[in-house]
Amino acid sequence: MDSWHKDYSRTVRRQVPLLLLLSLINKTGSEQVQYSIPEEMEKGSIVGNLAKDLGLNAGEIANRNLHILSLDKKQYFSISAKNGNLHINNRIDREEICGGNALCHISFEVMIENPMNIFHVNVQIQDINDNAPHFLNGDIKIEASESSIPGATFLLGKAEDPDIGVNSLQNYQLSQNQYFVLEVREGEDGNKYAELMLNKQLDRESENSIHLTLLAVDGGKPAKTGTAKILINVIDANDNPPVFAQKVYKVMLKENTPKGSSVIQVKATDKDEGSYGQISYRFSSIDNRARQKFHLDPQEGTITVMETLDFEETEKYSVAVEAKDGGGLVAHCNIEIKILDENDNAPEIILVSSSSPIPEDSASGTLVALINVKDRDSGENGKIICHLQSNVPFQIVSTSNSYYKLLTNGMLDRENTAEYNITITATDKGTPPLSTLKTISVQISDINDNPPAFERSSYTAYVPENNPSGASIFRVKATDTDLDRNAQIIYSVQKSNIEDLPLSSYVSINSETGTIYAQRSFDYEQFREFQLQVKAQDGGSPPLSSNVTVKVFILDQNDNSPQILYPSKGVEGSSLFEMIPRSADADYLVTKVVAVDADSGHNAWLSYHLLQATEPGLFSIGHHTGEIRTSRTFLERDAVKQRVVILVKDNGHPALSATVTVNPVFAENFQEALPEMKSQPSSPDYQSDLQFYLVLALALISFLFLLTVILAILMKLRRSGNPKFLQCFGPVPHSNNGVIFPPNYEEGTLPYSYQLCLSSESRIQEYAFPAPNIQIAENVSFNNKPEMGLTASEGNILNSESDKSNMVSFLLSST
Repeated sequence: MDSWHKDYSRTVRRQVPLLLLLSLINKTGSEQVQYSIPEEMEKGSIVGNLAKDLGLNAGEIANRNLHILSLDKKQYFSISAKNGNLHINNRIDREEICGGNALCHISFEVMIENPMNIFHVNVQIQDINDNAPHFLNGDIKIEASESSIPGATFLLGKAEDPDIGVNSLQNYQLSQNQYFVLEVREGEDGNKYAELMLNKQLDRESENSIHLTLLAVDGGKPAKTGTAKILINVIDANDNPPVFAQKVYKVMLKENTPKGSSVIQVKATDKDEGSYGQISYRFSSIDNRARQKFHLDPQEGTITVMETLDFEETEKYSVAVEAKDGGGLVAHCNIEIKILDENDNAPEIILVSSSSPIPEDSASGTLVALINVKDRDSGENGKIICHLQSNVPFQIVSTSNSYYKLLTNGMLDRENTAEYNITITATDKGTPPLSTLKTISVQISDINDNPPAFERSSYTAYVPENNPSGASIFRVKATDTDLDRNAQIIYSVQKSNIEDLPLSSYVSINSETGTIYAQRSFDYEQFREFQLQVKAQDGGSPPLSSNVTVKVFILDQNDNSPQILYPSKGVEGSSLFEMIPRSADADYLVTKVVAVDADSGHNAWLSYHLLQATEPGLFSIGHHTGEIRTSRTFLERDAVKQRVVILVKDNGHPALSATVTVNPVFAENFQEALPEMKSQPSSPDYQSDLQFYLVLALALISFLFLLTVILAILMKLRRSGNPKFLQCFGPVPHSNNGVIFPPNYEEGTLPYSYQLCLSSESRIQEYAFPAPNIQIAENVSFNNKPEMGLTASEGNILNSESDKSNMVSFLLSST
């Protein structure tokens, strides 16, 4: 047999290239490779070069991971990772795999990756004559009556040969004898069985037993045989053998028939009487599987089910029943039991391969999983339809050989759904249909498809001025719906609208938290707002980013005290004098305090308060206007020279303030006010002897000064020879005699200035007077440059401080 096996193998291998050529021509359509090999090849034998037949070179075998999809427990083939050869991995017994089926093949799938593809491999298994015929019952015993007439037949049964075709049982041969000849018959199932036909009358007295040999021969080359010994006992005459009502009984029986159910009752009759007419039944030919399933009642001839029948195990049973009477005569009949399939097996779903996770940018039609469905039932009961239960972006597509591909069918978005539990339903076409569910979990892997998103389209930050350097002033936050590195955000400041200094000298940002820090102390009076552009960039490849504008507003703090513009402060913080006519009525406008605050808002709201006065009830000040007015008329008991301290306070918290001292003098003209103006302001609480002597000395000096002035003028007039009388401080309005009067002058009053009389030959001096309607300008930047002037009748504008100092200088020079 070994030499035949080698010859057969060489023959088959010569046929493989032709089969491969035909299969490769159609591979693009069917994706199937076919081979044909004999059974019982040695382990390790080469079936063919599968890699070459699939169009792969040697370098691609390992890279693309060519491998067999393992579905069954027993693997008959393996693939060499070096050269792609398909090898025999286990003993292949055609009879064990396919039984009596004429066509036998082993189908399996191979997978390659990068990209993934599935190929179907079909290996046809050719039968070899590796099984000899054999009789199921071993030796055969027959009892024949000596009265049997020539032509009587005796069933010998049949021999079994698992091989098929010419290798199966072909004929029977009987050893030489004088009484019997062999008749070979063929049953409806195509199997041949043997019968003995009596050719010569038996004589028990001459020969009471006959020994024969039955030979079963198959058609293999060389042929194999099986033998059985036949022992024929010759018994006394029994005129009538049993007769069955039917030679062949055919029964159709549903699978899953309950135990104890009756299958059929065979019936044989015998015309003899007495013990010769009593018939007993037994199985004369039955294989082991049928013997376990059925029971024959020897008296009634009823066949019942002993075990549950399964169509998927055996589709039909063939048994022979013998009826034997009391005289030893027998009759035989055959019973063909066909099992009807019922839909008693639900489909089976096997996950062959799965790709999880899959990128969320996978194109539609990407292979996700390969599944195999099976149903042990046959016909419509074994036909399966698969579908997906829920509405998911996937589809299931049928391929050949009960395989299905699970493919993507739409766009995937991990941020919307990160995992899909896909339930596959396999339903057969039986009545009623049976279904099986299988859930496949598919993870969606992240790609960097979402840029960071800020919580707002723009941000507004409010920072108090005078903030400490390095303090946190604001925090921006962006989120990224991606995962891991794709969601790691780095913050940076791109640009701002500040151009005078580098951006890094103003602010910095924590790249991880988005916290913005001030690099310097901000000053509201320097700039009030600026804006930044912050960039959030993720760690993907390539990275994605988004920008947001942050507007930073500097909040004013009360860090500037009020600045008094008018009246300006003189020596030791006191202002110069303001002259008031003694005849001034109540509510007479003495002067107006003008102040500004470099702060803004509430911090720049100023209020004016009368802090101290020589006569507290004599003057009042407008709380919001700063106008100092008389509260009543001047009384004789009132001091001529008054001292008023004004407090200017802002509205900040805490409030800041400044003070100024105004010295009003009650006099009708300048000459009357002059002594008071020359005297140092005295505190009403300080009345020491030193002060008394100082006042006395000042009065004496003033008297000498006036006397000297008068004498000097008289001497000059005398020398000139053309004396002109001095027009002194007269009440004549609008005089052109060298005297300058303030605007809005009314006869007899100079509310904001001093009356001055000068000689016509003297150089005309110009004096400035406070403007009566000076307004506070909010948010004026104070730069320590006095801008408040007084307007004279000629329209000259002079600084108030310089005017007053000029006047004092004039008086001193005159003395």
